[in-house]
Amino acid sequence: MTGWRLLLTRPAEESQALGQVLADEGVFSASLPLLEIEPLPVSEENRSIIYNLAAYCAVIVVSKPAARLGLEMVDEVWPQPPIQDWFTVGAATAQILDDYGLRVFFPEQGDDSEALLDLAQLQKAISGHDPKVLIMRGEDGRELLAERLRERGVTVDYLPLYRRQLPIYPAFALPQRVEAERLNGLVVSSGQGFQHLRELAGDAWPDLARLPLFVPSPRVAELARNAGALTVVDCRGASASALLAALREHPEPASQA
Repeated sequence: MTGWRLLLTRPAEESQALGQVLADEGVFSASLPLLEIEPLPVSEENRSIIYNLAAYCAVIVVSKPAARLGLEMVDEVWPQPPIQDWFTVGAATAQILDDYGLRVFFPEQGDDSEALLDLAQLQKAISGHDPKVLIMRGEDGRELLAERLRERGVTVDYLPLYRRQLPIYPAFALPQRVEAERLNGLVVSSGQGFQHLRELAGDAWPDLARLPLFVPSPRVAELARNAGALTVVDCRGASASALLAALREHPEPASQA
């Protein structure tokens, strides 16, 4: 996989960790974070959700920022969290909850919403009378989870904890970085990450759209194709292992002089 030269677009800390994993596999990467996490002010409505945490048969946490910020709110209200099942899409978010002492489950095969919905422990948790599930997330995202749960008769509440912003960069920062580092692949971890990529690309998008684009899900893949991306690779997950598997399956680009 040493022919790949990838642009990573996650928040800085996450890109650094992913870049190290890629380097260990002989893959070059450069980082241009396109998502900046801004915690939301804590509203009384959100605080009341945490006060009523015990009313939920399951809590789903969709990201590491949601886990960290959600646990800060739990700490403020609960000396000891109620006994209930917690769920995440991926192992990294699950580790944060596990370190806190919560009982957490995540799909070991696949790290997307579909895999989580198929998880036996989640199906068991929502099998009782009048099940209620809380989803901790950003201002938006993971709509599929709530839609599918509601189809199964589950009441779903959201706890929005942060927003993702596009950091401020000079004009042409993205195409200049791609050219300077001789990058031949782009990686985004969410639909919003792709939207920020497209926004920052500006007039250079037609050229960047020719590069292979690695995305975490069919939904983001469709978004990218509709925007004109020519080669979209669905990694079926946002983890490092999912990206590495996709890199192994996708032909390496020809080496550049």
